Amino acid sequence: MAEAALRRMSLEEFLRWEDGTDTRYQLVEGMPQAMPPPAPGHGILAARLGGMIDVALRSRRPCAVVSEAGITRADRDDTCYIADLAVTCEPYRRGEQLLREPLLIIEILWPSTEAFDRKVKSPAYRQIASVGEILLLDSESCYGELLRRQGEDWLTELVLGQDAVLSFSSVPLKVAMSELYEGIELGAL
Repeated sequence: MAEAALRRMSLEEFLRWEDGTDTRYQLVEGMPQAMPPPAPGHGILAARLGGMIDVALRSRRPCAVVSEAGITRADRDDTCYIADLAVTCEPYRRGEQLLREPLLIIEILWPSTEAFDRKVKSPAYRQIASVGEILLLDSESCYGELLRRQGEDWLTELVLGQDAVLSFSSVPLKVAMSELYEGIELGAL
């Protein structure tokens, strides 16, 4: 049965919880946080990039790209972020709701979530030992920030404009930004 009101809960409770609607949630410091449906450009970018990554990983199974991936923080038992895409090389286990050992995490930014993705989720993702790259990809302009772990440091590569190429080290993939953003109406940078 659905619960009528949102209340503070543990990660374990959150993973069993159903509110009876199609609303997507992530758990932030014990509170379920509703996530609005993504805009069409956001969805196109996620589907297109996810498909490209899946093809690139075909020879590296069990590595796979996961959409709407549940990512937890090791330092909290009351938080579960939902990443737009993430890559893991851990074998799939039926019934698991959380992604183990992500290598690459991708957040597609849009106005209502950008600040939270940048200021809260991205720093938390950097604390996950297995994560080597984080991509913050703008859904409204041809722009991305690829954060790459270098030992204890994180370097940021800006991928800007239609002529730029997005090149991952965690996945054998190079993508022309013009191909990624093809057919998506963009604003000016």
